[in-house]
Amino acid sequence: MAKRKRQLSLSVFVQLYGTHAHAWRQPEVAAGGPPSLAEWARIVQQLERGKFDFAFFADFVGNGGDEVGDGRRPRGGGFEPLTLTAALATLTQHIGLVATVNTNFNDPYNLARRFASLDHISGGRIGWNIVSSLADGATKSFGVADPLDHGGRYERAGEFVEVANKLWDSWEDDAFDHPNKETGVFYDPASGHPVRHHGKHFNVDTLLDVARPIQGRPVFFQAGNSDTGREFAAQHAEVIYAAAQTIEEAKSFYADVKGRLAKYGREPDDLKVTPGLFFHIGETRQEAQEKYESFRDAVDLSGRRQIMGVDVTNYPLDGPLPENLPIPANGRGRFQQMVALARRENLSIRELILRFSTVQGHRTLVGTAKDIADEIEAWFVGEAADGFNLKPSLHPGSLDDFIDGVVPELQRRGIFRTEYEGVTLRDHLGLRRPPNQNLIEPSARVAAAG
Repeated sequence: MAKRKRQLSLSVFVQLYGTHAHAWRQPEVAAGGPPSLAEWARIVQQLERGKFDFAFFADFVGNGGDEVGDGRRPRGGGFEPLTLTAALATLTQHIGLVATVNTNFNDPYNLARRFASLDHISGGRIGWNIVSSLADGATKSFGVADPLDHGGRYERAGEFVEVANKLWDSWEDDAFDHPNKETGVFYDPASGHPVRHHGKHFNVDTLLDVARPIQGRPVFFQAGNSDTGREFAAQHAEVIYAAAQTIEEAKSFYADVKGRLAKYGREPDDLKVTPGLFFHIGETRQEAQEKYESFRDAVDLSGRRQIMGVDVTNYPLDGPLPENLPIPANGRGRFQQMVALARRENLSIRELILRFSTVQGHRTLVGTAKDIADEIEAWFVGEAADGFNLKPSLHPGSLDDFIDGVVPELQRRGIFRTEYEGVTLRDHLGLRRPPNQNLIEPSARVAAAG
């Protein structure tokens, strides 16, 4: 089979109220009221019009009872991601749907059956963003008395994924496709492969009660930027959501993660690297700059201030980043990028919030549609990225700016599709469908399980 031409991946980190905590105050942003499926559907259908690979839904599960907040950040408009993607699957035809689910608060069997169900409901368009973070509010919400440390959570997540893979493979692809009414045999028992897993964190003796997913398993996503996170991605992930502000940083990350794959029997194309990308597009560069300034001006710095989860409210806003700040338990790699930027460019806390924290450490492009396409192409061709996970800025029209301006530029250059060519999310991303581990030679199972 001929190798598919390398193609740019485009996706969107879908958020209702813009990409920083105060964007909802802009006059063009509709905010408030009960959660609206219609609004989420409108955004995802807009992305499908632009032929995007997938819509990405984050989740920050769990709040402590003391986390009511000061009332200045928008809340209450979201949905639990698996529920949301199930509904959106019935309202879309092509676009992939990626749900974030935290391994700390789930069980492999329950989650495997939910994702298998979703893959069938969506026609093979589901992805799982594997998260093992553990915020203080989440431990209080779920009554976690003795939380695992950073390394322990990744270890448990790895075993969780191992068990889930076994569960999805507990039935062969066509196990239930040939019922025989004359003989009364609905399926061949030999097509079932019981899972008997007895590990450090999980003990399972069962078969999944849902047919093997259309894609074999959901597409695995991961966003770890620490060394442990990169290693986890090299072993398990098929798409990694990264952060880099310069092409040099991006190339270094790209080469590092791809270089780790071989030890797990994987090829470089088995993992797609998709950095986050903010953008402000105008008919002219001046118009784009004005949109960018509007984005920055909307950031409210008067209340409690945090940088990547670390409270800096009591430090001078125009003073330097303090020495010896505590390293957060979650997002360590991103935090270290931020500190390095602050020290390298001698940034004040104000500048650091606007330059880094407000955009979660991602690259921001400001310019015309051609300018944006030039930068995207340079990163793609230069092997700094396989695609981008877009973060629309303030207003509903920002996605239209990209779809109607940048996408045609990328299509003219032959690096982005003009129509969907496949059916599943794996088709969109050019990822292989994993074989059933029970039907391959033991020596080949390492690669198949990766």
